Amino acid sequence: MRSRRGQGPKGAATGTVGSGLGETARTVVYALLIAVVVRTFLFEPFNIPSGSMIPTLQVGDYLFVWKPSYGFSRFSLPFSPNLFSGRILFREPHRGDVAVFRFTRDNSIDYIKRIVGLPGDRIQVREGRLFLNGQEVPRREEGDYVAVDEHRQELQGRLYEESLPGSAGRPPVNHQILRLTDEGPQNDTPVYTVPDGYFFAMGDNRDDSADSRFMDDLGYVPMENLVGRAEMIFFSFDGRHPTWQFWYWPVEIRWNRLFRWVH
Repeated sequence: MRSRRGQGPKGAATGTVGSGLGETARTVVYALLIAVVVRTFLFEPFNIPSGSMIPTLQVGDYLFVWKPSYGFSRFSLPFSPNLFSGRILFREPHRGDVAVFRFTRDNSIDYIKRIVGLPGDRIQVREGRLFLNGQEVPRREEGDYVAVDEHRQELQGRLYEESLPGSAGRPPVNHQILRLTDEGPQNDTPVYTVPDGYFFAMGDNRDDSADSRFMDDLGYVPMENLVGRAEMIFFSFDGRHPTWQFWYWPVEIRWNRLFRWVH
C-alpha cells in the first residue's frame, strides 16, 4: 500500500505540536527564572507613592534599585524568609545615598529616604538647619518651589541645594531639599548619636517626611533593613486624571524625568 507523501505514522503530528508546546513552556520557565534572579540579586523596580523625597523624587516616579550596593539580607529575597540574620557581602552605605529599606515598625513596608548619618555620627536640626557632628551642613538657597504631594495638595516652600559631607573619602554630595517652614519639632531636635549597626535617614522634603528624627516612628534604621540604592528613574507618571481616562496618558507621562539618575 502506498502512503501519502508527507504523512507520517499515526500520532506524529500530535508529537510535533507537543514538542512545540514543550519548548514554549521551557522558554517561559527560563524567562521567569531569569526575572526572579534579576529581581532578587540585581535590580528591583519601585514606585514612589508619597512626597517625602520631593524634589529629588516625585509622586509617581518609578525607579530601579541596585540591590548589591550593600550586600544582601533576608529582605533581599522575595517574601523576606527568615533564613539568616545580618548581611552577606556587606558594604556600608555612604552619606548622601538615596536608599530603599524596610520600615522599622513593620518590615513588610518599603521606605525610601536619604542616608545622612552613619554609625557614630551626631545629627541635629536647629531652626531648620541640619548639623552633622557639630558642624552646620552647607546649603544654598535656589528660590521658591511649588510641589504636589500624594493628596494632590500644593506645597509652597523654598528650594535649597545642600552639600552633605561624603563618607569613606568621597566628596560631598550635593542634592536639593525642600523647606516649607522653620517651625515644628522636626526643625528643632535633640542631638541623635547613631549607634553601631544603624543609620540615620531623612527625607529631602524636610517638613513633610516621617523619618529618623521621630524616634517613635522610624527612628534609627538597622543596616539589616537595607534593600538597595536607588539608581535611575525609568518612568514617571503624573496621575492627575483617573486611570480609565486613557486619552490623558501621553500628556501625563513626565518625559523629562525618564532615565534620570538619582542623586
